[in-house]
Amino acid sequence: MTSTILIVDDDPVQRRLLEAMVRRFGYTPLTAESGAQALEALRSEPAIGVVVLDLVMPDLDGIGLLGAMREAGIDTPVIVQTAHGSIETVVQAMRAGALDFVVKPVGAERLQVSLSNAMRVDQLEDEIRRMKRRAEGTLSFKDLASRSPDMQRVIRLAERAAKSTIPVLIEGESGVGKEVLARAIQGSGDRRGKPFVTVNCGAIPESLVESTLFGHEKGSFTGATERHLGKFVEANGGTLFLDEIGELPLDAQVKLLRAIQEGEVDPVGAKRSVKVDIRLVSATNKSLLDLVKQGKFREDLFYRLNVFPMTLPPLRARREDIPDLVRSFVARIAAEEGKRVRGVAPAAMELLSRYDWPGNVRQLENALFRAVVLCDGDELSVDEFPQIASQVAGYDVRIPPAPVFAETGTAQAPVREVVHVEVKDPNALALLDEDGQSRTLEALEVEIIRFALRHYRGHMSEVSRRLGIGRSTLYRKLKEYGLEDEAAA
Repeated sequence: MTSTILIVDDDPVQRRLLEAMVRRFGYTPLTAESGAQALEALRSEPAIGVVVLDLVMPDLDGIGLLGAMREAGIDTPVIVQTAHGSIETVVQAMRAGALDFVVKPVGAERLQVSLSNAMRVDQLEDEIRRMKRRAEGTLSFKDLASRSPDMQRVIRLAERAAKSTIPVLIEGESGVGKEVLARAIQGSGDRRGKPFVTVNCGAIPESLVESTLFGHEKGSFTGATERHLGKFVEANGGTLFLDEIGELPLDAQVKLLRAIQEGEVDPVGAKRSVKVDIRLVSATNKSLLDLVKQGKFREDLFYRLNVFPMTLPPLRARREDIPDLVRSFVARIAAEEGKRVRGVAPAAMELLSRYDWPGNVRQLENALFRAVVLCDGDELSVDEFPQIASQVAGYDVRIPPAPVFAETGTAQAPVREVVHVEVKDPNALALLDEDGQSRTLEALEVEIIRFALRHYRGHMSEVSRRLGIGRSTLYRKLKEYGLEDEAAA
């Protein structure tokens, strides 16, 4: 899920070379000059995604570090490298837990492929472990690791709330991950592993709200062919998550208030109340205080729910988390769909990071789902996100016209969208010609001089000074390139 690479090598030259390559690939390098230093970094830095490990080192060597990682329960993927590429060394390293093996000096392309594969494996395994913890009710705040200061503040608040049974109200736009935060609160408290029952208050028909929340007895109303426990009883001993609490009808709010205050519910048609022990977490994408002022939400219930409020920031306010979310979603979706997509191109990641995501994390996940399904290669490019590119400044999406059949004169829709994205900067200097070949130095120099003449309005002293050439050289080039008329204009 993360893009930090730990480089472990006792040779400073090799460390610098690998560090430069890793940074060029778009990852964040972290170096260690010994096995002991690397082990300490792995224990203290949870953001490390892959380890590039030299096998031959003094004191604690590569094989020893792999064994120490296994004993400490550190499952970070490891790529080992050595100058001695014998079969015995490869087998020994793989048995010790290495994911891949490269021989010094490793080429940039080989290392990039190895890192991409290792990151993909790590992201997929991490996502599988997270899904398993979610199903078991043991999701923790480590699963919500964030680089955003705003999100980190929310997580610190939630960690405090998890240590008690205080009612929590999570506010935030639709799709920001309110339920995930609620599950982390449950998975980090005393009710870890206990039932986690979700109720979307906006999706329940008004006539069935009471029955859904509090249950009913058999025959208590038309259609009640059997006894129903209700969500409060289902969540007994665990956590009840009331999503979109602002959509709850006023008459149901009265009964909800009593259930919270008394710790008991009255099933429809029952003769006696049922005691329940729940941890209540509510969520809303609206301002409950505004609803109270409008008379659409009970003030006494608002104060019962708003004991420990916290607001999840929208995705556009924590863009630092977008790359990690993208890698995590791509790894999972590619595995689910059976696609060989191993990553996201830097240009595509930049595009996704610049978009505002009004639908937040849910919209990001759906956009990546579409992109993975449509992708024909092994890497997502800007071409897979035409709708996103069309809404980001600086990008121009062009779809070619449909081909026309000469016989019938009718047009056929393109089988696949072809999207061209370019930066809209009138002052950008094109390095390639129309044929896609590199332009000559002379052509580039002509364009630079022509731009400088316009920009500095023909002031030759300023033009020559800014271009870093003498005035005599500038006049000579103007004559040579036929720009004398433009200089005089």
